[in-house]
Amino acid sequence: MIDTIKGGIASDHRGSIRFVNEFDMTQVKRFYSIRNADVELVRGWRAHRIEQRWFYVLSGSFVLDLVKIDDWDNASATLPVERRILREEEGEVLHVPVGYGTAFQAMEEGAELLVFADHGIEHAPNDDYTWPVDYFVKRDGVLVL
Repeated sequence: MIDTIKGGIASDHRGSIRFVNEFDMTQVKRFYSIRNADVELVRGWRAHRIEQRWFYVLSGSFVLDLVKIDDWDNASATLPVERRILREEEGEVLHVPVGYGTAFQAMEEGAELLVFADHGIEHAPNDDYTWPVDYFVKRDGVLVL
């Protein structure tokens, strides 16, 4: 099940601290950040049969589409797509369990997404499934907010 881990922000005269204290990172083996070249680019579809991911917005906001893969050899193009909007100011971590595909698009220039994974990079080539960006949902480059 896709779930959200709530975060928060503490501010005073010195500035602010963003936190997600309930995010248990014991399963995390690596992380990386993504900054799309522009707001037109859609990254996806990419899925993982064994690995899970957690997404946290460092700056800006993103549209994230998710689909539960039904057949790894011949996924149905008509699977339901769940859309989530991830925003820096919400300070949440979105957990995407094994078995899901993702496609995402920055909603503003300079937006940056931090991604956590529960397997090392040496495992990545063995658990990487991709489809064309319009495979599960026809995207026209217009954000639906």
